[in-house]
Amino acid sequence: MSEAGNLVRDRYGLDVAVADEMNETLRTILSHRTCRRYSDQPVTDETLNLLLACAQSAPTKSNLQQYSIVVVRDLDLRQSLGDLVPSMTWLATAPVALVFLGDVRRIRQLAEMRGHDYKNNNADTFMNAAVDAALAMQNLITAAESIGLGTCPVSYVRNRIDELAGLLDLPDGVFPISGLTLGFRADAGYTAMRLPQNIVVHHDRYDDTGLAEDIADFDDRGHERFALPPEKQRHTDKYGELEKCTWSENVTRQLSLPERAGFADYLRRRGITLD
Repeated sequence: MSEAGNLVRDRYGLDVAVADEMNETLRTILSHRTCRRYSDQPVTDETLNLLLACAQSAPTKSNLQQYSIVVVRDLDLRQSLGDLVPSMTWLATAPVALVFLGDVRRIRQLAEMRGHDYKNNNADTFMNAAVDAALAMQNLITAAESIGLGTCPVSYVRNRIDELAGLLDLPDGVFPISGLTLGFRADAGYTAMRLPQNIVVHHDRYDDTGLAEDIADFDDRGHERFALPPEKQRHTDKYGELEKCTWSENVTRQLSLPERAGFADYLRRRGITLD
């Protein structure tokens, strides 16, 4: 089997007919592994500047560039950031932490400077800003991994969103999307299995008639590769521990309880309308 075929098989846990093509970009993307343990090797300012330039090379809706990035290097601030998410110690200990932000404030300020009315405080602008920030973050992730660094997105920072906003002095019109840790790996990590294409990819029309059977197959493959231990099973206080806790069981457990119920309220308080 080709290198591409082996990498795709590792990603899905099954064989997929793919083109016999390979380059460094494809290898980097297909080999992605989240990194939660980092070495003490520093990330230089020059390397970080290069990666930030890669982030800003991502597509952006109408070239509006409605996002910002906060680089957190101050050790005390890093510790305070880590204290918001004590279960994710790498947020405080990784060489670099970044926070990606949707930013509709900048265009509003420019509109005032140019003497124009701003008429787009709505859900579509929120969506565009969130997507802009996410695309920039993914570009930085791919660039970092291509030169041997590891990364880990941390959406959990939004669980304590007002405290995060206070730490970073976020003004109205600016909202957190995700944290991201960055540094050189202390271990190889592992390849997380993804849903197969017959579940995620639809051709011409949306069709999920085979979902139950396809998910059962995926759950079995995932359990065979990495059986979830009790400490990784969600809400065991409510649902108990299972010898076979599959992906579909675990994710539906997770979303059976409200998450970040205050996010919409935070956006409203920050002058962002979702109408």
